Amino acid sequence: MTSVIIAGAGVIGLMTAIELQRAGARVTVIDRQQAGRESSWAGGGILSPLYPWRYPDAVSRLARLSQRMYPPLIDTLRSLSDVDPEFLPSGMLVLGDYDDEQPEAWARRFDVAMEAVDAGAIRELAPELAPVLDRGWWFPEVHQARNPRLLALLLAAARSLGVRLIEHSPVDSIAVEQGRALGVYSAGQLHRAEHSIIAAGAWSARLLDPLDCRTRIEPVRGQMLLLKSEPGRVRHITLSEERYIIPRRDGRVLVGSTTEHVGFDSSTLEDTREQLLDYAQRNIPVLAQARLERHWSGLRPGTPVGIPAIGPHPRVEGLWVNAGHYRNGLVMAPASARLMTDLLLKRTACLPPDDYAPCDAVHKKN
Repeated sequence: MTSVIIAGAGVIGLMTAIELQRAGARVTVIDRQQAGRESSWAGGGILSPLYPWRYPDAVSRLARLSQRMYPPLIDTLRSLSDVDPEFLPSGMLVLGDYDDEQPEAWARRFDVAMEAVDAGAIRELAPELAPVLDRGWWFPEVHQARNPRLLALLLAAARSLGVRLIEHSPVDSIAVEQGRALGVYSAGQLHRAEHSIIAAGAWSARLLDPLDCRTRIEPVRGQMLLLKSEPGRVRHITLSEERYIIPRRDGRVLVGSTTEHVGFDSSTLEDTREQLLDYAQRNIPVLAQARLERHWSGLRPGTPVGIPAIGPHPRVEGLWVNAGHYRNGLVMAPASARLMTDLLLKRTACLPPDDYAPCDAVHKKN
């Protein structure tokens, strides 16, 4: 039985562990803190890239495959646990005039359900919106998941399948001997395996850089708010002004998110809180009556063009990378886990591997 250690228990690490374990591998996942408590926990849960036509094709291919995989995957995971991830068909409105970016051509190429909307259509879809913008694009098939619940489901499913989980134990380095990875060092202990996968999010570069594999993955802080409103007051996910508003089933509303290059600083700022509140209330006036419940931040694994690194280390045998998903970890996780598993187990790859080659992927432009 193939043994695998995964450094990182976010959505990428856990989905990869589940995929490998279901394929017959023996998997251990190690995380520096409680599993799933960094970027995967902190994000909004929109299962689509934001302004998706702006991304390289490699991102669109991962996202589209993942969107097709999600419904049966959720069914499979729910058969292993009774956790409800609130996987909901919310639809997504992207407001603004983006004709010069040719979103319709992108939608045709990737077979995405998308339609242009004017002021009347926007009003019909989302009467709660203030008449700030009178043009946009409607994505009726976009789903969302509630991040903490999805992570809880993944953890329960992984444990049910027999994945071993080690928490609060930072991976310090990769053990390498004569050009082969032997496992990982964590808390002074060597954990051995035939294969080691780095899926440590924003911390991945710290493990890869000493091994001559510059991925240019860096932490990018995103701050968010949670508001308590009434169910049904906000109908759909809305994007505008590089911000988003996400309604949850229980009436809570997420507002986000910033993009801040501040290193590993995960603090929150009062000015940012006020800016996000102003954005939410200006675009959806009824949210002026909502109560602010929480303000938090997460550190995304940012890359220059958003393409993750997925595949083998070019010089260390038995070492693999599945990291650098930036703002789209939840969106691309199922396909990323499938591609990683295909490559490690020498199966036919579900997507072109060269597009995501570690140490090269983030430099590609398409």
